[in-house]
Amino acid sequence: MKTSLSVVIPAKNESVAIGGTVQGVLRLFPDAEVIVVNDGSSDETAAVAAQAGAKVLNQPYSKGNGAAIKTGMRAATWDIVVCMDADGQHRPEDIAPLLAKLNDGYDMVVGARSHEGQAGLHRSLANGFYNRFASWMVGHRIDDLTSGFRAVRRSKFLEFISLLPNKFSYPTTITMSFFRAGYSVAYVPITVLKRAEGSKSHISLSKDGLRFLLIIFKIGTLFSPLKLFFPISMVLGGGGVLYYAYTYMTDGRFTNMGALLLTTAILVFLMGLVSEQITALLYREKE
Repeated sequence: MKTSLSVVIPAKNESVAIGGTVQGVLRLFPDAEVIVVNDGSSDETAAVAAQAGAKVLNQPYSKGNGAAIKTGMRAATWDIVVCMDADGQHRPEDIAPLLAKLNDGYDMVVGARSHEGQAGLHRSLANGFYNRFASWMVGHRIDDLTSGFRAVRRSKFLEFISLLPNKFSYPTTITMSFFRAGYSVAYVPITVLKRAEGSKSHISLSKDGLRFLLIIFKIGTLFSPLKLFFPISMVLGGGGVLYYAYTYMTDGRFTNMGALLLTTAILVFLMGLVSEQITALLYREKE
């Protein structure tokens, strides 16, 4: 299939799988620019990738999956870029459906994994929670918040590159950023294969799970502050009214705690309102 396409593959100690991944992409897209970003590997990842036909960019030390993606995006030649993992779980055959959907007018198309395609019940449940919470934050349905397999228009991706973290939570940030910016995002079901033998996951659910949640809050407050501030304000205000009613019926007076809760509720709401206005000013479309 002839197409103007760049494929960015971050890789750290993936010498076992990277060769097959690169060859699989070039077999289906022989004219594609395949960029492997070697994230400070201690094995032969760079040499194997280069031998398979990829353009290899070497990080002097491990900076993280997100940093590798940013390096690859900056170096990519074409505006249509596919990001995929190096461990053999993402099938090159699934690139074509992503591109077909992108050509329907979307700005980013994400490969959505099924429950069976996610590593273990605990990670599937965690991703389900992230998907629902993020969907509420941005007001759109998000089928797979953390999938690293996606096709995107590079020009729009670069608008948010300074927001992206250097670790594994980059898919979370870029997905929510696209939604809040009003860009079109679609999801296409993909088949996830078993990780290549000898390839290990670099994600820790206990350590990276909290990071994902913090990223959701960060992007939520950056693009839609009132989504967070208003519910907090309502809880505090409701608590103040209920506490006032309780103290009035029991003691016949208005206590300092009731006043504190109501005052805090008003301040939190005003903070959210001001933040919303600042966000609108900072993120206005450039001429």
